[in-house]
Amino acid sequence: MTARPNIVMNEWTAVCKLDDIVPDTGVCVLVDGRQVAVFRLNDDSVYALDNLDPFSRANVLSRGIVGDLKGELVVASPIYKQHFNLVTGQCLEDTEISVAVFSARVEGNIVLVKIIQ
Repeated sequence: MTARPNIVMNEWTAVCKLDDIVPDTGVCVLVDGRQVAVFRLNDDSVYALDNLDPFSRANVLSRGIVGDLKGELVVASPIYKQHFNLVTGQCLEDTEISVAVFSARVEGNIVLVKIIQ
């Protein structure tokens, strides 16, 4: 992926082109100094989560495997393999743990992320 500056658009930040993300994978983007994992599914829908894996404390969720587990859209952490729901951020193996979820959408071919602090 080619490095691009973040462009703030009414609280939404343009982070990359949709074509920069291979379907059913993720990329890491920097939004307001925060690492965000952005995932593109096969139907071109996009989801955004905090990139920090709370179990390993490493910024790796964008490198996780995207899939469906018991009817839930998830990403599996590449380190200890916990699954995080792409919609809620909830860990399926430990319901007391979750990661932050951010709004994501596509306009034209541009992926936008919104972080509400």
